[in-house]
Amino acid sequence: MARAPAKKRRAPKSAAKPKIGPARRAASRLQRSKTPKAPARKGKVSVTAPARRTLPRAVGMDAGKTGRRLTAIPTNAAAINTQIRKYGKNVVARSRYLALNNPYAAMAKEEYVSALVGSGIKPSPLIKDSVIKEELSRVWRLSTDEMDADGLSDFYGMQATIASEMFEAGECFVRFRSRLSTDGLIVPMQLQLLPSEMLDTGHNEVLPNGGRIECGIEFSPIGQRVAYWFYKQHPGEYDVSAAVSVSGQKTRVPAEQVMHLFRPVRAGQIRGIPHTLAGMVTLAMLDLYDDAELERKRVAALFGAFVTRQPGSDEENPFASTAPDDVDGSTDFSLEPGAVVDLAAGQDIKFAEPADVGATYEPFQYRALLRAAAGFGTTYAGMTGDLRMTSYGSIRAGLVGFRRRIEAQQHHVMIFQFCRLVWKLWFETAVLNAAFKTFAARDYVADPLKYRDVKWITPKWEWIDPLKDRQAEKLAVDSGFKSRSDVIEAEGYDPEEVDGRIKSDQDRAGGLGISFIQLSSSIVVAPDDGDGFGTDQTDVAPAAPGVTNE
Repeated sequence: MARAPAKKRRAPKSAAKPKIGPARRAASRLQRSKTPKAPARKGKVSVTAPARRTLPRAVGMDAGKTGRRLTAIPTNAAAINTQIRKYGKNVVARSRYLALNNPYAAMAKEEYVSALVGSGIKPSPLIKDSVIKEELSRVWRLSTDEMDADGLSDFYGMQATIASEMFEAGECFVRFRSRLSTDGLIVPMQLQLLPSEMLDTGHNEVLPNGGRIECGIEFSPIGQRVAYWFYKQHPGEYDVSAAVSVSGQKTRVPAEQVMHLFRPVRAGQIRGIPHTLAGMVTLAMLDLYDDAELERKRVAALFGAFVTRQPGSDEENPFASTAPDDVDGSTDFSLEPGAVVDLAAGQDIKFAEPADVGATYEPFQYRALLRAAAGFGTTYAGMTGDLRMTSYGSIRAGLVGFRRRIEAQQHHVMIFQFCRLVWKLWFETAVLNAAFKTFAARDYVADPLKYRDVKWITPKWEWIDPLKDRQAEKLAVDSGFKSRSDVIEAEGYDPEEVDGRIKSDQDRAGGLGISFIQLSSSIVVAPDDGDGFGTDQTDVAPAAPGVTNE
């Protein structure tokens, strides 16, 4: 019988394929790279996919990112007026509290007020006619004593009150009050000062005519100020016995009768913010810290003592007095000078030793007060009175920047928003009531600017080194870089008035046969010797016997 042929065995499907080694794969890639590409056929275009490009990583503004480092800094872009409506009352209340109770804030306010207005920002009429100018100056000088509606100060004292209000609350309102000619005033007009709280920041509404009331100020449909809605009585006045019926009531005052003084820090701002805003939190926290340190020192000065006994000891307190014990069983005692106390066996005495402020107190105070002074817009030396670490150069450089900021506020706020408007109202009221005798009302109507033109003179800045500064002014005048009038006005005086007084003094001295020694114009000043102060050769006194001048 024939044998059936053997069938060919198949490999199981689960058998693994033979692996291709790394060398074989590399050779295959090399062979494919050397193989020439087939030419493109006619009528067909060979398209090759572009290489994938790696874009550079986008670099943004770190200040605009919301990473971990900047999570504490808010990114809310609320308008300045919205923030005033929301926080204005609390900010003003806290600012007034600090200015009244914190010595550093009180000193900073005094520094700001004295620098901004000093003895007063005074007018100097620019009319050429000397007779008319003299009459204008005389009538104005007499009217300044009658301008305060409350009768508490003159016109220049009102400037100081306005500056104080601007420091604490950031703004002040001045209401023009017209008086009767029978009231006995030289010029029948007065000014009434109103604090920031008299205009409610929460008074906001839309009017039927298309206008609006925002923060207590009424605006027309085109955005012009129309009126102010003042409280009839201060909202914080607790003694309302004399005016119970007007508490919370408001009155509408036309904008022509109100002067609103504030320093705008942003475009579109309609209400002021306190000058203390940036440094308020720092100074408030520092005030609490100082209170804690004062309490620590007070406790340390008590030298409290504690008597300890062994458990179960019946000995009496060695410091206890012979008087009968208190009802409440108090064991308090006091030490007497020179007392000798015997302690029984098992008794011990321990004195309290509170921790001291340490060596970091002064540096911390210095840096914190520097920060607060910067927030208040004043100098550290002016706010604290600390001149230990200042030199002539440093304090002069610091005052230069401070005075520039003050001069900007003098011209942009005090003169433009207050003095200029008061002069115009006063002049027109005086003309209507025939207060001037050297010209008629029709002359003023024909050319009002001719008579009303005025220049306001700010208070002088005191010099740190009068000799050097005076020599620099004289050199500038002699060289033709500035006029005598500029120097005199910088000292707070009217040049024509000064020249007139000099001429009057010279004529009077000549009539009396008095002659004065004219000092030489050449004074030699030695250069600085390192401490910042130059030494005038005439200032060095001869040394006493046995003593040398160093």
